[in-house]
Amino acid sequence: MTDIIGVGLDLVDVDRFARTLERRPSLAQRLFTEAEQSTKRPERLAVRFAAKEAVMKALGSGIGSMAFRDIEVVVLPSGAPTLVLHGRAAEIAASRGVRSWQISLSHTDATAGAVVIAQS
Repeated sequence: MTDIIGVGLDLVDVDRFARTLERRPSLAQRLFTEAEQSTKRPERLAVRFAAKEAVMKALGSGIGSMAFRDIEVVVLPSGAPTLVLHGRAAEIAASRGVRSWQISLSHTDATAGAVVIAQS
């Protein structure tokens, strides 16, 4: 039986996020892995950003505790999203006993949202 260690939820305003990336083009490199940057659609980047913030919330750690690039949203061949953690994010998850993740992503042209469940 798996236990829930934490739940994270985050919502992002797609237009505001897109404007921020336009004003600060180097921000995408700080937030996203190369694979994640392959999509240029703002709603897909916004939903990945929401997932990263939801992971931090599920782990009970704040922004600054890990690099955003340490949390990677990967799409499986089935189309389902999953998470791959690197560096400090992986260390924090391991120290909290996280062995698996459940992730749900959704977006419209206006809003992107993510729910993340960390499980033991």
